[in-house]
Amino acid sequence: MLSTIRASSSSAARRAAFTSTTTAVAGRRLFSNSAIRAAAANETSSAPVKKAGGSSWLTMTGLTILAATSGYYLFSPVDAKPVAAKKEAPVTVAAKKEQAAPKPVVKTPEIIAAENKAALKDTTVIFVLGGPGAGKGTQCANLVRDFGFVHLSAGDLLREEQQRPGSQYGELIKTYIREGKIVPMEVTIALLENAMLASGQKRFLIDGFPRKMDQALKFEEQVVPSKFTLYFECPEEVMLRRLMKRGETSGRADDNIESIKKRFRVFTETSYPVIEHYKKDGKVHTVSCVDAPDAVYANVKNIFTNLFKDQK
Repeated sequence: MLSTIRASSSSAARRAAFTSTTTAVAGRRLFSNSAIRAAAANETSSAPVKKAGGSSWLTMTGLTILAATSGYYLFSPVDAKPVAAKKEAPVTVAAKKEQAAPKPVVKTPEIIAAENKAALKDTTVIFVLGGPGAGKGTQCANLVRDFGFVHLSAGDLLREEQQRPGSQYGELIKTYIREGKIVPMEVTIALLENAMLASGQKRFLIDGFPRKMDQALKFEEQVVPSKFTLYFECPEEVMLRRLMKRGETSGRADDNIESIKKRFRVFTETSYPVIEHYKKDGKVHTVSCVDAPDAVYANVKNIFTNLFKDQK
């Protein structure tokens, strides 16, 4: 139909265009009123109006199609008038800085945990276990000196947190230590993880932890798997003698006969199963602590030399 209109009505279309009026939109014109009236009459009449030059083709349908293809408007558009540009308020220096400043990223606990775990990747952790008074701290100091490990004592971290002003866990830790009980693992693991991250190092001796099987599993899931467990084996009577001697000068609240016996019982009932668990995996190195400290360390040093001889 469009090709027929174009072929048969070029003169009528030109006349309509020449007699049109210019709209407010640049480059677009409006068909003349006479052309539109003729088109409307032809649209509704059974006998199309004959106009000179063959304008009987003009119908509203025809003009609509022609308008769509020729650059004319059939009706004056309501939005044809130019719209005045909206004046925007000037942007102040403070507003520019606010727009340029990056929005702070709110980190969820899940994001923080993932970042911490990534930061501790490829970290070597050795659990150091043994009954109270077995000599763990003394031997760890030697390993720090000779092999470059960082010594983290779970007990020391808990006591430091207990003394820290404003600590939300201070009273809780104090009560648990005084009664010889195991501090909730969430507190201990958080303190250990924070200390590891703060050190910036990759080798750790974790002394006196884990005290229970659930602590071991949670730490390895949340922080990092352990390489092995160093177990200092010592009879209770030897440990009791050492602790009573230490209590004369240590000032520790748990270096008394009642607390010591509770600690022995707790170690046997809850900590030793951790050692048995890792023994099944072949991840325990046992050292007797009955001899003098230097003799004990000779055995410890031999173990570490063999395990870390290829590492600086």
